[in-house]
Amino acid sequence: MQSEQNELIKRRLQELEEIKKLGVNPYPHNFKVTTNSREVIENFKDPETEEEKEKQKQNIVSLAGRISAIRRMGKATFCHIKDDKGRIQIYIKKDEVGELSYQVLKLLDIGDIIGVEGYPFKTKTGEITIHSIKMELLSKSIYPLPVVKEEITETGEKIIHDAFADIELRYRQRYIDLIVNDNVKDTFMKRTKIIKSIRNTLEKYNFLEVETPTLQTIYGGANAKPFITKHNALGLQLYLRISNELFLKRLIVGGFNRVYEFVKDFRNEGIDRTHNPEFTQIEWYQAYADYFDSMNLFEEVIETAVLDLYGTTKINYQGTELDFKRPWKRIKMLDAIKEKTGIDVNKTKKSEIIDFLKSNNIEFDTKISSRKGLLVDILFEETCKEDLVQPVFVLDHPIDTTPLCKPLRTYTQKQLEEMKQDEEQIILVERFEPYINKWEIGNSYTELNDPILQKKLLEEQVQRGRGGEEDTHPMDYDFIRAIEVGMPPTSGVGIGIDRVVMLLTNSYNIRDVILFPLMKPQ
Repeated sequence: MQSEQNELIKRRLQELEEIKKLGVNPYPHNFKVTTNSREVIENFKDPETEEEKEKQKQNIVSLAGRISAIRRMGKATFCHIKDDKGRIQIYIKKDEVGELSYQVLKLLDIGDIIGVEGYPFKTKTGEITIHSIKMELLSKSIYPLPVVKEEITETGEKIIHDAFADIELRYRQRYIDLIVNDNVKDTFMKRTKIIKSIRNTLEKYNFLEVETPTLQTIYGGANAKPFITKHNALGLQLYLRISNELFLKRLIVGGFNRVYEFVKDFRNEGIDRTHNPEFTQIEWYQAYADYFDSMNLFEEVIETAVLDLYGTTKINYQGTELDFKRPWKRIKMLDAIKEKTGIDVNKTKKSEIIDFLKSNNIEFDTKISSRKGLLVDILFEETCKEDLVQPVFVLDHPIDTTPLCKPLRTYTQKQLEEMKQDEEQIILVERFEPYINKWEIGNSYTELNDPILQKKLLEEQVQRGRGGEEDTHPMDYDFIRAIEVGMPPTSGVGIGIDRVVMLLTNSYNIRDVILFPLMKPQ
């Protein structure tokens, strides 16, 4: 296979030299394009009279694309070119484009990019075609493309032969993947539409798009391992952000009441079909709101994106119908655990939860065995999320899962103080996670704005980090100072864009929705 490819490359290099000998530049600087394949096909009107046919010939269009098929017939050639909107057939006749252009045409291959000027007409077989009066080579391809052949069966089924189907090769050579596999290009066009829809919904409610640092001296906003780098000139150790949360909250303090940001976040952790070390997230923060407000906006944002894509709230993901119609179901974490396992965690000791986890072969880090809230979180993850197929909000998580969230408003200050003294008590916070197709696709809090409690919780995180927990927050004293200046009641949301795109494009692997996913060097 490799030797065959090498021979094809060798032949194309020879063709390139012959084109140069003809005095033709195989890589010109530009070409004026006035239309595309879709516009030509959609706007074509079949002339009914000879007068209309002559008038049609005056309708000169100019378009360019990559040759996807070619059929030579002596002094005439039919080929198909593919542009950014689709495919169209081109008819090129030697007498009309001239001797030199036709000599160049003889030296062209599938994958070469050409520009043509001509007028549209319909062939005897009914195919809308460009009758070329000018043809110009715009880029000679040296590396051969895989030749994908389509066969339509008697029942109308489309069968693809010789597809560019090797998954790893497709990720490594995404440029070829996009050329050959139309569905891949469609996925990424839908990704752009989803992001645009989310942006439009937020801006409808007067959210302001902002930018925050990627390189940070202190990382925070999530429980995750960072990537570490260094700024040589300043001699600083820096981190690629794991979240933009703490900077967006600073903006809320500074007087921007509604802000959002699409960001690349980086977490130095594992890779699987729903996780990638570099991923896209949107976070938004709204002053004078709580997590109920965020729930309402969250489901509107996602429902609107689905409607913008498909005109319906129902889609199929890998054989399962999902309905994004509002309002979504809302369940409390502890209620879900009790319904699934029969365990009332408020009346169950840590030791009993540990015994349950071990007896059910559920793995957990023994470093967290003293923290009931984290054990409860694992219990939920391992026993409940398999049932969360339709869109649902899981509310009221243990405070151990985040130091950045307010406790439930139903607690009195006295109750909180008493509960803190008893390690068997679980303090719940106003946090929700949305689940769809068994995946957690976001996170939201009623944000903690008590600077004294915030400092205490972050200090506890630092202590746990010193005790061996790897995913804890470092202390960010400047963030504490910002909260001390005074942050209004606020709610924030984070959404994993890649997982949302996976769901809305029926993509199995997160790498299918990332144009250039991280790959080991070959």
